Amino acid sequence: MQTFEDAISASNFSSEDYCGTSYAARLLGLSVATVQSLVEKGEIQAWKTMGGHRRIALHSIQNYLTKNSQQRLAAQPNPQNCLRVLVVEDDEPTRELYQLEFESWKLPIDCTWMSSAVEALMDIASMRPDLLITDLSMPGVDGFEMLKALKRNIELADMQVIVISGLPQQAFDSRGGFPEDTFTLRKPVNFDWLQGFISAMVASKLKNYQQSERAKARVLHQATARSDALRDRAASRLAQKSA
Repeated sequence: MQTFEDAISASNFSSEDYCGTSYAARLLGLSVATVQSLVEKGEIQAWKTMGGHRRIALHSIQNYLTKNSQQRLAAQPNPQNCLRVLVVEDDEPTRELYQLEFESWKLPIDCTWMSSAVEALMDIASMRPDLLITDLSMPGVDGFEMLKALKRNIELADMQVIVISGLPQQAFDSRGGFPEDTFTLRKPVNFDWLQGFISAMVASKLKNYQQSERAKARVLHQATARSDALRDRAASRLAQKSA
């Protein structure tokens, strides 16, 4: 299987053309295990990140749906409106709790789950998540060190960060605090607040996408109008010379 790092080096690469296994399963109406099996069989095109996580080509999902006469991808939420979320949490039961909550919200979220800060640091530049949700107390590289490293990456400047921890405020201060605009939540997690926050981010991304599409349409209309005007002017001059 080709690595995702090879795929993103292509000149025509767009991060909007790929999704994680969980979101692919939602698009296909299949289990994550079934999607993984389809990838292994070569029926769906995918790449692996350095951390071993799959990134699946959306055009391959649509081809699979078409081939198998299932609901087409166009009937699903537009992947460009899908919020890319990375959750870094070393405790497996807590990760499962997040997953159950997220799935119950029925929001267009492409969520990737990682069990260590090391994994996240290896893959996050390729993934470019809109939102990072992370724990702090993790073995090896902890959340504090990860956030300091991410702060130095200007390509992730627009990424929103939510820190979820049971540590006291004194622990935050003693480690130098967090990057600007970081939100902190205390454990146990207030999922009502988190759902509202993520819903707002989804709505904002949709609005920005719609504004971008309208701007593209205006530019295209203006370019077409100029082209038509130039063509008409050239035709008029040619007619005058012929007269």
